[in-house]
Amino acid sequence: MISMKIFFLLVLIETCYFDDPNRLPTRCETCKYLSNEIAESLLKHNSAELIETGYSIDERLDRKKAKKYQDSEIRLIEVMEEVCERILEYNVHAERSGSLRYSKGESQTMSTLKNLKNRGVKVELGIPYDLWDTPSAEITQLKKYCDQMVELYEEEIENWYKNERNNVTLTEYLCERIILKNDDKSKCSVKWVLMTW
Repeated sequence: MISMKIFFLLVLIETCYFDDPNRLPTRCETCKYLSNEIAESLLKHNSAELIETGYSIDERLDRKKAKKYQDSEIRLIEVMEEVCERILEYNVHAERSGSLRYSKGESQTMSTLKNLKNRGVKVELGIPYDLWDTPSAEITQLKKYCDQMVELYEEEIENWYKNERNNVTLTEYLCERIILKNDDKSKCSVKWVLMTW
């Protein structure tokens, strides 16, 4: 009887954790987080400085052009170089559902476990304590998806930056109009606060 209970418990655990397709990030979530990180990074790289573009061997023949950093391709390149690395700052918040599952900051679960450990309670997660804060498999997968999405849609992101960023958010332009154009958007309908651009 005890072995039967253990068997059902293992089946329940496997069903909840290993076969759950919602545990890995979806294309919708990946796109939303990518566009949010780009928007945040553009705000961080927001300078009113003028930069000189172009170069020549003989400055008498060619003059450098002055351009606002805010409108430069250099700004976009700097943003795109770091955008997916920032995904590794996210954590899985198992207490939340849908797109809210991934967020920056420590989850309530991990905070509770750390508090218990600090109080002297033996907490065993199957990994050493110094690895508790390393990115989880889900977050690592989210970063991988982000890298792939940036590579696949680099031209679309650049087009948005050059032509559409003052008219529409990157989330709407890239996610809704391009990447998820033919998908069921009801899976992506969770409302959450994003930076608007």
